[in-house]
Amino acid sequence: MKGLVVLPTYNEAGTIAEVIERVLASTPQVEILVVDDNSPDGTGAIADGMAASDARVHVLHRPGKGGLGPAYIAGFGWGLERGYDAMIEMDSDLSHDPADVARLVDGARAADLVVGSRYMPGGATRGWSRMREALSRGAGIYSRLLLRFQVTDPTSGFRCYRRALLETLPLDEVRSEGYAFQIEMAWRAWTLGFSVVDIPIVFSERREGASKMSRSIVFEAALAVLRWALRRRRPPARPHQRSVVASS
Repeated sequence: MKGLVVLPTYNEAGTIAEVIERVLASTPQVEILVVDDNSPDGTGAIADGMAASDARVHVLHRPGKGGLGPAYIAGFGWGLERGYDAMIEMDSDLSHDPADVARLVDGARAADLVVGSRYMPGGATRGWSRMREALSRGAGIYSRLLLRFQVTDPTSGFRCYRRALLETLPLDEVRSEGYAFQIEMAWRAWTLGFSVVDIPIVFSERREGASKMSRSIVFEAALAVLRWALRRRRPPARPHQRSVVASS
């Protein structure tokens, strides 16, 4: 399976090189696309330097800070145009363990969307305050109750999508960012009849830089989930015809 790790970046100069090196060392069969939003700290230049010396590293420069969701969609579009079979979402600050990329790709051999879950047996968070973990867990519970799907960690940003799923999702209709983007992508996959599975991961607090989380991102997610819940969409009785489950 030809996999592409998509790394959105904005001011991640302190960690981006290590993330790239560790991903390629642990899962040498994947390639990496850094989607940089014109980081003023030189993140894009660091990525360019690594791309010049390793054909598995690619860089997509965007003109300015445009949000997490649009960055991922731009990266997915780049990967679809170039024939990748699976695309992996991952943070660029070492919150996600690069060694787990191989587990996500392996899980995608039998599922359309594999979500790295902090809140299932075997999963955990490290270095978070009780308030932050409560907020994250609460967002997941709120989403599951309103949308009635069983993803244990719908806000997780460490996941792997199969190509057929991304080709089928109406990516041009996705406007969400942050928490809401992750929830919306999983919800859309589920309502279309694609398989969504969880695997446990350990999430560690970033060691450098500042979190991009804000009250506006949380508020956006809360309103978006309510709006989607009012549509009352449910998955079809049978898997989508392009689902890996349907072809097995």
